[in-house]
Amino acid sequence: MTETGVVRALWHVPRRLRVLRDDLLTLKSDPLPPSLWVRWLPHGLLCLVGFGVAFGAVAQFVDNGGVGPQLALLLGLAQGGAVVLALRRPVPAWLLTTAAMVVSAVEVRRHLLAGGAHDFPWPWAAAGIIGQMAVLLLLALRVPTRVTVEALGVTAFLTYVVQGLLGANRYQPTGLLSIILFTVVAVLGTALRGRREARAELVEQTTLTAEERGRRTLLEERSRIARELHDVVAHHMSVISIQAQVAPHLVENPSDELKENLDGIRQNALEALTELRRVLGVLRSEQLGVPKAPDGTGAEGDTAPHAPQPTLDRLDALVENTRTAGLAVSLEVTGDRRSLSPGAELSAYRIVQEALSNVLRHAPGASVRVMVEYHTFGLSMMVVNSRPTRPAPPSSGAGHGLLGMRERAAMLGGGLWAGPEPDGGYQVSAFLPAQVPTDGLDHVFPAPAPASDPDPAAPATHPKDSPA
Repeated sequence: MTETGVVRALWHVPRRLRVLRDDLLTLKSDPLPPSLWVRWLPHGLLCLVGFGVAFGAVAQFVDNGGVGPQLALLLGLAQGGAVVLALRRPVPAWLLTTAAMVVSAVEVRRHLLAGGAHDFPWPWAAAGIIGQMAVLLLLALRVPTRVTVEALGVTAFLTYVVQGLLGANRYQPTGLLSIILFTVVAVLGTALRGRREARAELVEQTTLTAEERGRRTLLEERSRIARELHDVVAHHMSVISIQAQVAPHLVENPSDELKENLDGIRQNALEALTELRRVLGVLRSEQLGVPKAPDGTGAEGDTAPHAPQPTLDRLDALVENTRTAGLAVSLEVTGDRRSLSPGAELSAYRIVQEALSNVLRHAPGASVRVMVEYHTFGLSMMVVNSRPTRPAPPSSGAGHGLLGMRERAAMLGGGLWAGPEPDGGYQVSAFLPAQVPTDGLDHVFPAPAPASDPDPAAPATHPKDSPA
């Protein structure tokens, strides 16, 4: 090594000593994780270990080590108490048991040099080795690996100083054996700590992934609803523009003020229609290239880019296409049939479509009843299927089909209920009011519920639901 290298190495020595001091000379509390199993069983076992270490150390020091009873009692309590202390403060416990080893080794060495305590295990007594192993294991379970390595290194260094530099006569050397055992438990504790941290991180990432998937699915469903509403709103804006343009020709000698106001209405409608197409045109373009569903409207329920959106008038065709797919479906329409708002017609069709798709996926062999009833104040729908006759094949759905149906019903101020039937079947019921509420976008697009909360009406027959 060059002179410059030596200077650089010496330059870093004070900093490394400060790091060593900060890591090991601390009284910081570091309790075990809050777990019932960890709280009771290991605590009780370690208390028994600490009692055994204290009792064994006192007996060994007094009977074979030539140590006085008072000092032997203090050393035994220090080594056994360090095991219990390590449950909450591992670094101070390591300092205590290491200091007890040094004091006991010096005291026993005095008797070894005087000709007593023949063949005594030195510098680490048997009880001291057990206590230090327990302390190092608890230390490695809860502190960074760097601190564990530092504690193990200082322990090995002190063992070498006492046994290799001070030395004694006629004893059983335990320095090498103790360092090997200490290294094994330190490596074991570090591995267990790393495994625990990896599992905790995996659980956290899994939770975040599930929440993110739920939010993404919800946003995709709302984007698809926005694409469909684009067609409805654009149609009405176009009608307003045409009516404003034609209105002056329907009045004899219209005033200039009337012409100006109607022209303003037409211009505002055209500008709103242009902005609507500009904002939602990108969403509309995402419909290209999607595969077809059993009813021929696309995997996401979308039609061809320029085809009209489906209404309840196409409900018979939807049921017929579902029968073609092998499902026994009956349709009952009661009440005075009348036209609803375009949004209500579209949402009602999509809800029935998604309910039938879920039966096809998750209840093979079941029979289905579709009941649509017109009321004075709105429209009610019910899709009920019987118990499936065979197990459902694995589904690649994202599990948010009910979420999409609820979004559609809530958008119109209605509600949707879903749940298993007593006979093993499944029921989906929805109500859409005749008058759509106009209390702002917060009602149309309410804040999403947390993705991690389970659906209280989670289906029994339908374990999964794909997006509507």
